[in-house]
Amino acid sequence: MKRHRAIAEYYDFEYPHHEFLEQDVPFFLGQMPRRPRSQSVLEIAVGTGRAAIPLAQAGHRVVGVDYAQDMLEIARRKRDAVGLTDRQLRLVHGDALELNLGERFDWVCVFFNTFLAFPTLDEQDRLMDVIVRHLKPAGRFWVDLFHPDYKLLARDEAVGLEPFVFYVPPLERTVFKTTDLRRSPHLQVQRVTFNYEWFDTSGVAQRQRTHFDMTWLFPRELRMLVERHGLEIEHLFGNYDGSALKADSPRMIARCCRP
Repeated sequence: MKRHRAIAEYYDFEYPHHEFLEQDVPFFLGQMPRRPRSQSVLEIAVGTGRAAIPLAQAGHRVVGVDYAQDMLEIARRKRDAVGLTDRQLRLVHGDALELNLGERFDWVCVFFNTFLAFPTLDEQDRLMDVIVRHLKPAGRFWVDLFHPDYKLLARDEAVGLEPFVFYVPPLERTVFKTTDLRRSPHLQVQRVTFNYEWFDTSGVAQRQRTHFDMTWLFPRELRMLVERHGLEIEHLFGNYDGSALKADSPRMIARCCRP
């Protein structure tokens, strides 16, 4: 299985058209208790700090973990630029499947489909072990996934999806991106390929591809996985408006606790 590996310089510029990414952090903040105001949060796969930075700015103590050093370097620059300290937002380089920070948190979060980038049962069990290990006895686990669309999953292959043009200021580059999906239903895995095209300073067309494997989970599978690791789903949302999960809900957002 190939692990998701984003192009760090592109990451903050290729996703703004997803309105979900403007809604998930505010919704999560609204789920946190008002008292005590400050909570400790561990974010797994923190990336460039898209979620971690506003969480820390809201007054919470955040630790973000990622295995990609170049993503963490961008996150550090962004953190420092807004005046956050290492105590407010600590960024840690490490493998989420081997993580042992020696402390426990009020919340452990895996935002926006990231959990699905651990596609095998072994990886999911190892990740859940890490999550439970870092939760306080009364802590909460927050995971946000897309709700499977049966019509899309019925197609073994889909190419040229979500065509999008974005500009990367640090590289002075305009990039055209499309996405291809090739599914193996018997394995419950899809190979995701991001296709990037741009012209260099000499006007020559350039192309680059990244690909990784991703699974999908149905609500009952998620519940079984969580319960197998000693947690239970306290609430299952279907979108960032707080609505309950329904058949046509776009998201599957679980707030989990110990029973």
